[in-house]
Amino acid sequence: MSYAIIETGGKQLKVEPGRFYDIELLHNEPDDKVTIDAVLFVQHDGEITVGQPLVSGATVEGTVMRHYRGRKVLVYKMKPKKKTRKKRGHRQEITRLMIDSISMNGTAIAQAQNTATNEAEEQPAEAVTE
Repeated sequence: MSYAIIETGGKQLKVEPGRFYDIELLHNEPDDKVTIDAVLFVQHDGEITVGQPLVSGATVEGTVMRHYRGRKVLVYKMKPKKKTRKKRGHRQEITRLMIDSISMNGTAIAQAQNTATNEAEEQPAEAVTE
């Protein structure tokens, strides 16, 4: 199993090909391809590459699935005995990103397995006539 640790939106995230992750808003349209160059760490078949601070030549490709807003977070401020109260809400803009592959120096070391093509290659069993 291969994975990488990337930095996006000021946060670090462990990603694997074939999975989707919710990250800070990316200004891309849905179904757009995104390349992330801020790769901090790559692990592939027991071989570890650590960046200082970034791994040179490492990229992570993904596809934007959709944009949405997270759950509401309530912020309530109150000063006792002063009749001062403030209630505010905030909803974070989120992008759902599907990770397609992890590449080192232009060569994909890990790719997502597409189950739709595997199902299309399987042939249905022939009907048995007696």
